[in-house]
Amino acid sequence: MEPSSELKQILKQLRLSGLLTTLPERMAFAKGNKLTHQEFLELLLSDEVGRRNQGALARRLENARVNHDQVLEHFDWEAQTTLDRDRLKGLIGLDWIERKENIILSGPVGVGKTYLANALAHAACRRNKSVIVLKASKMFKTLYAARADNSLERELVRLISPQLLVIDDFGLERLTQEAAHDFYEIVAERYQRGSTMITSNRHVQEWLGLFDDPILANSALDRLAHNAHQLIIEGESYRKKLGTTGRVL
Repeated sequence: MEPSSELKQILKQLRLSGLLTTLPERMAFAKGNKLTHQEFLELLLSDEVGRRNQGALARRLENARVNHDQVLEHFDWEAQTTLDRDRLKGLIGLDWIERKENIILSGPVGVGKTYLANALAHAACRRNKSVIVLKASKMFKTLYAARADNSLERELVRLISPQLLVIDDFGLERLTQEAAHDFYEIVAERYQRGSTMITSNRHVQEWLGLFDDPILANSALDRLAHNAHQLIIEGESYRKKLGTTGRVL
């Protein structure tokens, strides 16, 4: 059963042309199951809502730049790492985003900090949250370049705006004066306005040494750590085991 050309044109004018994909089978289903007009309409609109939700999710994931392979469903709870698993399970509900709290994941290379950050960010996208995920090095390079073309304010607003900002691999090297000020600006503006998640190979106590200005450092880190969930992950690098297990934490 094919929809008429008139119906097709009307759906296109209403920007509901996505219904045309499944409309023939839905019409057959409605006829076979003797659906009322209202039931048929509810079925069609439910299909459209589902399509739009999927489209919106795809856009959020693309804008967030999350790793689609790193999701909570594949997290290895049996991994031989030292981690407060009960605390992590408490974060999966994402209530901390509603409360605008932060997360700091620290530990040596390869134990799964980036994986967990991506997995929580992916979950946030699926909960209709605005998210940005990026490496600290790329963030600072982008902000430095933005000074040259007078787009720094726009870049800062982009990083301050999302409900969740994930900064991966923070602290690999000392911060320049510009990077330190940019980091402070982001943390200060996001304080109690949005959640920030940071992964680092350094423990938080070592972060002060990344700044030349101790006052700026303390101001930034005090705001960041004030309402932060701090998880320390320790253990053998899972990247080394990837070839034998086929999985990575």
